[in-house]
Amino acid sequence: MPLKTLTLLFGLFACSGLILSGCAWLVRQPLRVDGSALVKLDPYQYPEFSDDLAYDGLNASIVQSIEYLDRIPDNRLFWFGDDAFTARHMKASLEHFRAFLEDRPAPGDLNDFITTYYDVYISKGNEDTEDVLFTGYYEPELSGSLRQTDEYRYPVYSLPDDLVFVELSLFGREFEGQKRLIGRYTDSRQIVPYYEREDITWSTLFGRSRPIAWVKDKVGLFFLEIQGSGKICLDSGGCINVHYHASNGHPYRSIGALLIQQEKISKEQMSMQKIREYLEDNPEEVDEILNHNKSMVFFKVEKGGPFGCLNVELTPGRSIALQTRIFPAAGLAFIEASKPLVDGEGHIVEWIRFKRFVMNQDTGGAIRGPGRADIFWGNGPYAEITAGHMQHHGQLFFLVLKEGLAGNEILDTSPQNTY
Repeated sequence: MPLKTLTLLFGLFACSGLILSGCAWLVRQPLRVDGSALVKLDPYQYPEFSDDLAYDGLNASIVQSIEYLDRIPDNRLFWFGDDAFTARHMKASLEHFRAFLEDRPAPGDLNDFITTYYDVYISKGNEDTEDVLFTGYYEPELSGSLRQTDEYRYPVYSLPDDLVFVELSLFGREFEGQKRLIGRYTDSRQIVPYYEREDITWSTLFGRSRPIAWVKDKVGLFFLEIQGSGKICLDSGGCINVHYHASNGHPYRSIGALLIQQEKISKEQMSMQKIREYLEDNPEEVDEILNHNKSMVFFKVEKGGPFGCLNVELTPGRSIALQTRIFPAAGLAFIEASKPLVDGEGHIVEWIRFKRFVMNQDTGGAIRGPGRADIFWGNGPYAEITAGHMQHHGQLFFLVLKEGLAGNEILDTSPQNTY
């Protein structure tokens, strides 16, 4: 997904992640399709702003969004509900906020500053609950090899040369807004759907896809696809970063939902860790369960990363994945959600509420509508635990500089000049 955003929503029928995705991370231009996702608040409705990370990592994440905005025309429009702002205005919003953070303001100064200079919008959330379901995704690490061996048997496929993309919008205005099709070109000069997961084998792709590496863990490779990117640590030393390149075009189907439906794991117990435990205990069912998801991800090697759908590097705890085209890409957001407290043995002790600023820098196949958000947690044990279990409700807000304040009239951001 790009990363993704593929989201670890194993326990729900929709999917991370980051799970994210038989990933549909296409780098599309921000267009307005549905202006109803965000609603503008009056100042008295603003939440109390604070940050549980004391702003750590936020500056780096803002810089990544500015890097994206620098690559696009200044007059590109970004929609906040029914209000539109240019890329130039978006960049000014981020730069102004970034400058204010340099002195790590106290909560009172922060709230006064936002009330003075920023409009705040809230996501309408889910129809029933009017809040947002937050899930998580992370960057997994797998053991691998550049050679196929008895130990390293499962290929990490690169993009096959017979996979083709069909941009329907190029064929006429009547196709504008239609999704991009993915298929393969046949000898009979036809484009047909690409192979499903169970049909994709080493013999099927022989000569069409060069394996980037080979890994020992088939289930781990499946989760790598779900997350969209990760690291493969090689037996010869060092690691390579692999990143989502494309999918086979088939929709993502949740194996978590399948296991719930088959009453093999309860909805209350569902997590990535529980799925792995079940598959390890029932190896004879692995292929059938994994093939329930017809989607398959192909990878490419990157020097850095992981990267989101804006092709900027994601920041752990600061980058989030939302549905594109209903939320402003690269925008500054604020969330109220829950995170786990984990003991020394890797067990979740409790879930606690937290508030922080985040950046909209990714998307994912399971992230749909104003009531879904996916938080990127980075890598390591805590990230894996959090991403595997997170299914908690909260609130999502977006901030943008007030109209008319994108010029030189807002140079002084010291606390005494904010009201």
